[in-house]
Amino acid sequence: MNETDLAGPILFCVALGATLLLVKDSSIRFKRVSFPMWFLQSALETQNAAGKVQFGYIYGMSAIGCIGIYALLNLMSSSGVSYGCVASVLGYCLLPMVILSGSAVFFSLQGTIGTVLALVIIVWCSLSASKIFISALDMEGQQLLVAYPCALLYGLFALLTVF
Repeated sequence: MNETDLAGPILFCVALGATLLLVKDSSIRFKRVSFPMWFLQSALETQNAAGKVQFGYIYGMSAIGCIGIYALLNLMSSSGVSYGCVASVLGYCLLPMVILSGSAVFFSLQGTIGTVLALVIIVWCSLSASKIFISALDMEGQQLLVAYPCALLYGLFALLTVF
């Protein structure tokens, strides 16, 4: 927690946005064409694709979520934490969400299986982030109090990924 590393979290945010760009509408049928023609065809038919540019939402939700959890942790702990540390931990715990968005490239997440998978990923992200915060800030017995706002933040990312 003393060393802030934001290269990995920024990379995970870019990876999340990139995999959300790859999600296609299930009604689109791909024809067998050569690579240059496919690239040109996909560039011209962007209105048919379900993948959207979500980088602004990802960075905005990350910044506001980090500010909120930074304020919460500074109110709850006696030692305090820096904003860079909060952003680093929350960003590194975003990796399972990138895995979820990567799986959305191959199958739809809007069914029962997708909902269950999204809930498992939200729990995984929030429990891992809260466990790091609790152990670093010496806040024994408060993991669920920290995990709840983390789950709300990662739930926003899951909603962005599923829909």
